[in-house]
Amino acid sequence: MASASVSSLSTIFSSSNSKPLSSTKPKPSSSSSSLSPLFLQSSSRRQFLKGSSTVLLPLTTLIPLHSPSLSLAKEVEVGSYLPLSSSDPSFVLFQASSKDTPALRAGNVQPYKFVLPPTWKQLRIANILSGNYCQPKCAEPWIEVKFEDEKQGKVQVVASPLIRLTNKPNATLEDIGSPEKVIGSLGPFVTGNTLDLDEELVETSVEKIGDQTYYRYVLETPFALTGSHNIAKATAKGNTVILFVASANDKQWPTSKKTLKAIVDSFQV
Repeated sequence: MASASVSSLSTIFSSSNSKPLSSTKPKPSSSSSSLSPLFLQSSSRRQFLKGSSTVLLPLTTLIPLHSPSLSLAKEVEVGSYLPLSSSDPSFVLFQASSKDTPALRAGNVQPYKFVLPPTWKQLRIANILSGNYCQPKCAEPWIEVKFEDEKQGKVQVVASPLIRLTNKPNATLEDIGSPEKVIGSLGPFVTGNTLDLDEELVETSVEKIGDQTYYRYVLETPFALTGSHNIAKATAKGNTVILFVASANDKQWPTSKKTLKAIVDSFQV
């Protein structure tokens, strides 16, 4: 029984147009309701006892008690900003560019694309999982992008340094080996924990799109953290192996497997 273990993947800004406080005593305000929300009213003990005017302190000197969640700001439906797919207008097209991930900015990954239903949302990826800390010479796989729909499942793009699978520069999938060898090395990043090839690898196939070779996989992983049903597609280009994974749990799978298959079919590097 072959198995593999998963490896560790490793702004709030404020601005103020206010001028610095003068060393002279501030003038009393005629109306507290007219004060800008960027200032806080505060009184010294002496001023409080005398009932004199308040002193205004810039908000930048304070620690905010509440701030907008940056992750929530990104979790909007992709249909609100991605273009419709020309091949199927019921989907939208995601085309990754250098502005999307650290690896694309570093030139470590070639641009890729795939379609999504317009109701899906992009998820934030923790810095330690994004490869941001190690580009352009990461030794371990990292997550490029991740999208999810609570009713249908999730997809993610995982990138691995080619040297993790072979010492040959610019190797193709055929150079690396069989579909089983590739998924055996990257399988834990499909499941989130381990992958038992003998028990959980249901189907493999080879696909050619132009000059690019893709290995396709169907996996049934009852103990996976990502979902018990997975469809995956892998390819190699440059110095990186890219793995695209669509996952669903038992509740999602019956109604979403057709959609997930269409998403995986569309993936290209």
